[in-house]
Amino acid sequence: MGGFGSGRNYSYSSKAKTSDYRFVDIRRWQRDGMLSKRHFDWSWHRNGERVASITVKVAENAITLQYRIKRNGEWQDVDCKIKLSKTACNLGGSRQWFICPCCNRRAAIIYIGKVPACRKCYRLSYSSQHESHLERQIRKLDKIRDQLRWPAGFLNGESGKPKGMHWKTYNSLYQQQATLSNQAESYVDAQLGLINKGMERVTKSISKRIT
Repeated sequence: MGGFGSGRNYSYSSKAKTSDYRFVDIRRWQRDGMLSKRHFDWSWHRNGERVASITVKVAENAITLQYRIKRNGEWQDVDCKIKLSKTACNLGGSRQWFICPCCNRRAAIIYIGKVPACRKCYRLSYSSQHESHLERQIRKLDKIRDQLRWPAGFLNGESGKPKGMHWKTYNSLYQQQATLSNQAESYVDAQLGLINKGMERVTKSISKRIT
């Protein structure tokens, strides 16, 4: 069984992001039928190679997560039981939830650290909360460009209406991407202007000292 803690920050931190932790999502497990098994292994891969894994034992209304984590240079075993809960769906059937072992709140996602716990218990923020204004604009723009089947990046130009897309849909998406592209370009131009002004001040200051 693969271990955790190599190349990632798994320490408790109020500044940590969700992307700093590996996680398990009960919605995927339910969709893939994993919870109907008695036990299974769950793995994470990078560049086609397995980098970590956990063993999951399934019981009635509960699961047990077993894995190893590296703390203070030593490997430690984690064996934690997590209760499950069900809620009815509006269109029939039911939805499974984890019950966080630390706060007893329902959660769809549990993060893997020194103990399995929900995002609130680890005080994790989403990566998008740390984005700059430009990064947010580019992320929104790239989503729209993906819908248009255009290459990501507002500097890559336009590729026209995708085959099979209705003109109404295309025109709406085109207008959104055009607005976001103009905003991103204006922001970049403004930032470059500030940089150029800063460089001019530095250059003038150096020239005065030399003379």
